[in-house]
Amino acid sequence: MKAELSPRMKTALYGLMCVLLIPFVFPTWWMVTSSVKPISDIFAFPPQFIPQHYDWTTYSKVFELQPFVQQYWNSAYIAAAVTIGTMVISSMAGYAFARIRFPFANTIFMIVLLGLLIPSEVTIVPLFQMFLKAGMVNTHWPLILVPIFGAPSVFATFVMRQFFVTLPNELEEAARVDGLGRFKIFHKIALPLAKPALASVAIFTFLHSWNLFLEPIVFLSSADKFTLPQALTQYTDAYGGPMWNIQLAAATLTALPVLIVFIIAQKQFVEGLAHTGLKG
Repeated sequence: MKAELSPRMKTALYGLMCVLLIPFVFPTWWMVTSSVKPISDIFAFPPQFIPQHYDWTTYSKVFELQPFVQQYWNSAYIAAAVTIGTMVISSMAGYAFARIRFPFANTIFMIVLLGLLIPSEVTIVPLFQMFLKAGMVNTHWPLILVPIFGAPSVFATFVMRQFFVTLPNELEEAARVDGLGRFKIFHKIALPLAKPALASVAIFTFLHSWNLFLEPIVFLSSADKFTLPQALTQYTDAYGGPMWNIQLAAATLTALPVLIVFIIAQKQFVEGLAHTGLKG
């Protein structure tokens, strides 16, 4: 039987958790509260943790100064396309590395993992030249194709491979006795069991695409094609200085769907990560 904690120990534990929570919650609190402050109050000393004056016009100015709705849609559909594409490719690749025996499988897998060690800054120039020759600069295609076949997909393949390794061989043997081929075993047996790992891959991939900053700056030049991280840098005054309260209002709107998705899917996220290291 598990030992029950005394009320005093529970209080101390909860108090410690609340203290440890402050560094994670405070930046979000500051972003949200500062989004409705006048700029002078944002830099006031001592800092105002609760706004003394509320300026709700910052949220309307977010949409007046930039085509924010279009930019929101750009980020949403690009992140959705990248997430779906990465889930499809990584699940098939992970299953192949985990369940199919072919020459040099482990060596090829290690070479694939080397993609995680290459910074995106190293490959951005040749990628720009490649997409320029293909006529895809100032389009959303680079923002979709680069993550699907880049480091995010490599990490997703690793997660899926580690999950599929844990599946018992008896499942595949029983499926073969029933006359199922390799693809049907993957589609009807392995993939449904991999929902926790797929949820982890989906969250990681969606967050990476939603927060992508370098590639949009390199490949996009039209405001109506900007994604949200790039759009946040465009809220400047006549002198080129940042309009802090409006930027924070736009950042709050940008972070909102990510927080909602994570809160809804956190159980599947943790469960999926728990399966990636059970068997290697």
